[in-house]
Amino acid sequence: MKVSLEISMYPLDQHYGTPVLQFIERLRRNSSLVVHSNNMSTQVFGEYDEVMAALTKEMKDSFQENDTVAMVLKVVNSDLRL
Repeated sequence: MKVSLEISMYPLDQHYGTPVLQFIERLRRNSSLVVHSNNMSTQVFGEYDEVMAALTKEMKDSFQENDTVAMVLKVVNSDLRL
């Protein structure tokens, strides 16, 4: 099943830019995902299991690397790029 995910990451730190860019770069390394970013959020497209596995890993890494991080997600069971 194809999914589209939109995620916004908010590190609650004065140096918020670096953790966000690192998170996006780690997602982009996964060749089975399509990742698009803009100033407000990042969109991820792919197979449900692959998207969720990558997201679980990268969110956990971000939580462990940063003191406090908020993430807002929206997921739809369709490929909205079409």
